[in-house]
Amino acid sequence: MKKTLIASAIAAISFSGTALAMENASELAARLDSMPSVYGNIQYVLKQTDVDGAGSSVEHADNGTTLGVKHEHKIAPGLTGFFKLELEGINADNKSKSSGINNLDEAYIGVKSDSFGQIWVGSDDGVYERAVVKIGNFHEVGSDIFTAGKTSEGDQIQYQSPSFGGLVLGAGVQINGDGESTTEQFIDNTVNPAVLATRDVKGDKAYPYQLSATYSVDALSLAVAMDSNEAAAGSNENTYGLLATYNMGDLSVSGEYQTRSDDRDIFGVIGIYTMGANQFSLSYQVQDIDATNDKNDTVVLQALHNLSDNMYVYFEGYLSNADGATYYADPDGITAGGDEQTIASVGAVYYF
Repeated sequence: MKKTLIASAIAAISFSGTALAMENASELAARLDSMPSVYGNIQYVLKQTDVDGAGSSVEHADNGTTLGVKHEHKIAPGLTGFFKLELEGINADNKSKSSGINNLDEAYIGVKSDSFGQIWVGSDDGVYERAVVKIGNFHEVGSDIFTAGKTSEGDQIQYQSPSFGGLVLGAGVQINGDGESTTEQFIDNTVNPAVLATRDVKGDKAYPYQLSATYSVDALSLAVAMDSNEAAAGSNENTYGLLATYNMGDLSVSGEYQTRSDDRDIFGVIGIYTMGANQFSLSYQVQDIDATNDKNDTVVLQALHNLSDNMYVYFEGYLSNADGATYYADPDGITAGGDEQTIASVGAVYYF
């Protein structure tokens, strides 16, 4: 009888301890789920640039190291709130040239739902860029040809719809009020001799907007987008872009076209092939500038290998030609320019 009572008491204590541990573990898991997620990366690149007639240079550089934090939480059934803050400018290659994190890349808050899509406010890539600028965003070092759109990424209110049978719609507007000020340079004639100085000036009201539509069916995806460019300097004509991608298993091919009247036209194609942990790509872009009637084109070859789920290495080679002398051997553009540029780069990225 006594042995039975003792055994029952031990079992009760053990069960209570297990239940308490499970309760504490559940509470800890809930607390961890409610905390923001911290993410980031360190990116290094060794790059050699050769410009025909202007010499060459070698540079070991930070290629875009970032640190970010994001979070989302349930507001109500079917409704989620979210935010994201991403910082850069760390200059991880040389601490003597770094003052810490000094640039903002993305910052926004918003709400989302499976029924109405998502809406968010702040600084983020625009609707136009996300929909049709694929080649310019693909490479690690980055091509000299990017986008024909001119609306900046700040002061944005954006919306993205849920998928309607493969069709997703996007819209965004930038709020440029006359209460905001910008910095401009001017010749200060009150000083003898006159000097180049800066001053804050109030801007004009402008509300440039962007629209996009993407549609995916089986292996084919299509996207069309426009940017009104109402706050852009120079030509404020609309920018229009088209992107088509066809996936054939491990191989995908994309064609991209962008145009802005009285400014520029951009055409590009890219093929991407994946083979296990390896990725290979070849792209070609051509850009025609209306104002000068100059044309430049760029071919980019990439070979990338994933060492793990958190680290990869790559090689990229660039060959660019231009009608005008637009390329420089050194990053500061001090040396004489040339019309042909080659870049050979190797890099490594660790991300979490």
